Amino acid sequence: MELEVYKINGQKSSKKVKLNKAIFGIDPNDHAIWLDTKNIMARRRQGTHSTKERNAITGSTKKIKRQKGTGTARFGDIKNPIFRGGGRTFGPHPRYYGFKLNKKVKKLARRSALTYKVKDKELLILEDFSFEQPKTKQFIELLGNFELTDKKTLLVLPESNENIVLSARNLQKAKVINASSLNTYDILNASKLLIAESSMK
Repeated sequence: MELEVYKINGQKSSKKVKLNKAIFGIDPNDHAIWLDTKNIMARRRQGTHSTKERNAITGSTKKIKRQKGTGTARFGDIKNPIFRGGGRTFGPHPRYYGFKLNKKVKKLARRSALTYKVKDKELLILEDFSFEQPKTKQFIELLGNFELTDKKTLLVLPESNENIVLSARNLQKAKVINASSLNTYDILNASKLLIAESSMK
């Protein structure tokens, strides 16, 4: 399968790129996509939540009242979890939410996501380009040439380009990423995937 290469002004160029069937033409595996996406989102969680149990509460350890003869339940110190201001029972503590996922599953998920983009005609290949200086206006014009101003877009570059990255940084729905950092979640989260010609390698 071949896709046409577009110039940044929105016009077709004379070049075409042949897609590798092993990457863009496989039988998609939805479960692999789900696993990889779940792992990516879990790894992004801060996990800094914390609560104080009764051993971390500041307060007297003196017994509140005598054990027997009051007609009510027995109580120990004021740090008891059933009291207001007492410790939290089995509360959350700082933790890491990510989990182990095999590299082969991650690769399968990425290839499945790219295959879906090709099937849904949401993949666009651009000629290699650069900006002389960071200009958000230039990046907006680029998106406007393909009628993508109001859509989520992901631009994949072969290597980091500071001027392009800074030009897209202020746009909420636009994201620029290196080909080496491409992941399943970002691919599927974008309405349109823009890939620089050199990134196809």
